[in-house]
Amino acid sequence: MGRMILRKASAVLLRAVFAASGAAVFGLTPSAQAADETAGKALALRWCAACHLVAEDQPSVSSTSLPSFYDIAADPEWTEDRLATFLVDPHPAMPDMNLGNVEIANLAAYITSLKP
Repeated sequence: MGRMILRKASAVLLRAVFAASGAAVFGLTPSAQAADETAGKALALRWCAACHLVAEDQPSVSSTSLPSFYDIAADPEWTEDRLATFLVDPHPAMPDMNLGNVEIANLAAYITSLKP
């Protein structure tokens, strides 16, 4: 129980630091943000495709009520930095993927690469 509280507190603190100082704190510099969209797609297919439509070549999706990655990419409010911030501590319905900084940058880069 104590570890869970500490973990949540750490996530909140990381999110606050991230928001206050920008993506550079986590090594998400512009060069890292453009990092590896292919790795981001592979990660999305492994972790996100069970619920979201993440790619046109995806075999199936379990929920059509959730936004697709194409919908997220088309929303101007979901910038690469905002996606990265969100992925540090996603909403409770999402599984805790324990993504590292590089994985977060890759996933955010992949999603934003889908912009129309």
